[in-house]
Amino acid sequence: MSLAQPDFAILRKAQRGDERAFSILVRAYEVPVFNYVLRLVGDRSLAEDLTQEVFLRVYQGLPKFSLRCRFTTWLFQVTKNRVLDELRALERRPRSVMALEDAPAFEVLDAPAERIEAMDAVWRAINLLSVDLKMALLLRDVVGLSYTEIADSLEITLATVKWRIYKAREEVQLALAREGIGYPGASEHTAELPRVAEVVPLPKR
Repeated sequence: MSLAQPDFAILRKAQRGDERAFSILVRAYEVPVFNYVLRLVGDRSLAEDLTQEVFLRVYQGLPKFSLRCRFTTWLFQVTKNRVLDELRALERRPRSVMALEDAPAFEVLDAPAERIEAMDAVWRAINLLSVDLKMALLLRDVVGLSYTEIADSLEITLATVKWRIYKAREEVQLALAREGIGYPGASEHTAELPRVAEVVPLPKR
């Protein structure tokens, strides 16, 4: 399911500095941005901080945002740039980051134990992917961007996007196979990830 674009009138008001309109944009997109960042950095507190910083950058950049571009494409381009900056900084100054398997899991309401175990295995497999593969896969199978939007957000070619998603799904399926886990509809290298609960609620501020 594709991520919806914001109402044009709301976006125009936000560009002109209307704080109420901007808060509507934040409420609409903070959860998908937070979920994406959390799965990339593996630290809930850091993901909360980065999400706030992403929307600060969005607020600062909105007046110059071209309406010829999809808002979600630009939003996740800003997110990608901020996350990569942080990951590079973490490499220079190592810090204690919570293992992703210790992060609060997506809830699957009333799901059988076998499905919950399979979902845990999926996320463990995703955590082993390189950052490049993980970003592309999450934008497609979790956020719901189109291949073209992903190419624009990550600033790479469409062919590269397709290869990264193909490779990421292949590596995830191989990791699951090593654990003896499969999932319905997993035709060779083409299936999307099993769907998980759509949101991880942000802490109330």
